[in-house]
Amino acid sequence: MKILFRSLLLKAACFLLVIGGISCSTPAQIAYFQDLRPGESEQQVVAATEIKVRPADKLSIIVNSRDPLLSDLFNLPISSRQVGQAARGTATSSTSQGVSGYTVDEQGMIDFPVLGKIKVAGMNREEIAAFIKGELLAKNLIKDPVVTVEYMNLCVSVLGEVNSPGRYSIDRDKVTLLDAISMAGDLTIYGKREKVLVLREEEGVQRVYGVNLCSAEHLYTSPVYYLRQNDVVYVEPNNVRARQATVNGNNVRSTSFWISLASLLTTIAVLVFK
Repeated sequence: MKILFRSLLLKAACFLLVIGGISCSTPAQIAYFQDLRPGESEQQVVAATEIKVRPADKLSIIVNSRDPLLSDLFNLPISSRQVGQAARGTATSSTSQGVSGYTVDEQGMIDFPVLGKIKVAGMNREEIAAFIKGELLAKNLIKDPVVTVEYMNLCVSVLGEVNSPGRYSIDRDKVTLLDAISMAGDLTIYGKREKVLVLREEEGVQRVYGVNLCSAEHLYTSPVYYLRQNDVVYVEPNNVRARQATVNGNNVRSTSFWISLASLLTTIAVLVFK
């Protein structure tokens, strides 16, 4: 009877170890682009969508020409800010300079020097520059304008299981989901590659898109492969990370719990039937 009981305890301990190991195993889908084969696979990429200006976006618009005095009429002044603060009655003298920008209002307009109100919402950088240049030439305000438009406050947010979550500036017209993930230091080992969420506001509605990074076909054909300003990328934690979200990680689904229980049963069996 003792031998039978001892055998049952040992089998129970082994069973608990196996179950604990299986329940806490790392998900198999770790590698990106699992359906790609070097030299064999070709994937059609979704048509690129350029970033269009929206209300509340901030733009830097600079006009240059051969006559600097004339072109300065169409440029906002460079703002100067005092850096630091006075200490013990001695005022600081260092300053920093920043380029002033145009904030797009709720109607999609900006107030441009001399030209007045201009609607820029729905246009990209090149279209805005071409429009302003055309207006300056058409009104014979300047003969050889060169108009440069840059984004000032456009960002995407990357949250969840990435190495460096945060807000990242958009510095070009075409920013992909892979670009955003790269800026955030890539996914951690605990991030779900097969379910990356992109939250996007469209026509006053918050839409959520799911992207499978393990499939190149799914990624490259996704409507959110090219990101827009204010998009939020969220990487969900996998089951292993979710099980660690306790006070000490020692709940009934954790590896440490099952190992401890199996060890206890084994110790009891050895001591009782020694």
